[in-house]
Amino acid sequence: MATDRVTKTTVYLDAADYRRLQALARAQGRPAAELVREAVAQYAARAAGPPRPSSVGIGRSGRRNLSERAEALLRRRPRSK
Repeated sequence: MATDRVTKTTVYLDAADYRRLQALARAQGRPAAELVREAVAQYAARAAGPPRPSSVGIGRSGRRNLSERAEALLRRRPRSK
């Protein structure tokens, strides 16, 4: 983590969560803020879901019903050998 790129914020925790955070920080020899940053980064990565291929949404067909007709269009497409 680049320390020149952090933003200070305030997080309100209930007493039990705060005690658990402090105990984890002591046990791991790490600052509580580092554990919070790590937890937020992991949560944000999971919540974002898997990355989409870069080709998704790259162009427009101009046809609004393309997704509804995809199977029929693919069946009509000549197969390459």
